Amino acid sequence: MYRIYINEAVLIIAESMPNPAKEYQQIEFEHFDFLHFYKRMVSEHGVSRYFILAKDVNQVLKRIKISLKVIEAAGGLVKNEQGDYLFIFRNGKWDLPKGKIEIGENVKDAAIREVEEECGVKVKQIGRIICKTYHVYELYGELIFKQTTWYHMCAMNQVNLIPQTEEGITDVRWLSAKEMNLVKQNTYPSIQEIIPVIMH
Repeated sequence: MYRIYINEAVLIIAESMPNPAKEYQQIEFEHFDFLHFYKRMVSEHGVSRYFILAKDVNQVLKRIKISLKVIEAAGGLVKNEQGDYLFIFRNGKWDLPKGKIEIGENVKDAAIREVEEECGVKVKQIGRIICKTYHVYELYGELIFKQTTWYHMCAMNQVNLIPQTEEGITDVRWLSAKEMNLVKQNTYPSIQEIIPVIMH
């Protein structure tokens, strides 16, 4: 199953019906055109959940990506020795540090670099992949498909964190699991997908 976040809406691609199915509007895949769907979705006020039923979900994802400009990014869920997690505040919302993978750079190295650049922290260890998130947004009239790979990371508890202000980051904080409600009230849907890892 894939979840593609489009502004505040979500398109689920799955082999079985979402539950409860009545909360979602089904999109037929046979003649599916993402650009047409995007224009229709923007005009349909009130509808925010869609799904495509498919035997081969990878084929559907591939077809969507072909029609858009793809940006690959990487980031991390960084934990310190106290069990707190590293969050950034950018564009008025709580977010996790991440950024674009540079040409010739591998995904893990990109994830570490972006975390260190955006937060002024030194990553001590990088672990396994948590998940990949998918996000479609419009930039200068062009639709962008961003695929972000998220890793578990560890870092020492640095008090003087340095937000990368040139990237629009105004605050960097270590937050405890008890403070996740603060994040959940003001974050992106794709980040909501990662928060349960903290609460587990």
